[in-house]
Amino acid sequence: MITRLALATFISVVASSALAETLGGNTGKNAPLPPSTMKDLLKQGYEIKSAIPNGEKFVIFMQKEQSAYACEFVSVTNTKCGAIN
Repeated sequence: MITRLALATFISVVASSALAETLGGNTGKNAPLPPSTMKDLLKQGYEIKSAIPNGEKFVIFMQKEQSAYACEFVSVTNTKCGAIN
């Protein structure tokens, strides 16, 4: 039980910092523009791999093959996603 709690806490911390970095960090010339919503990612074939509560929001991890995104999920109509790899 303690191991799961520690793992969930670690993932939540990493997710929060990865999400903050990717939402504001994809501004380089060659950086692809990430899909802006979970809906866009789902249309492209990404699957939800996990969801972690973060206050009143959730951090949702989505993956397709070797590509992954972290999405800040506030409501069905309010999501922001950024590439994490």
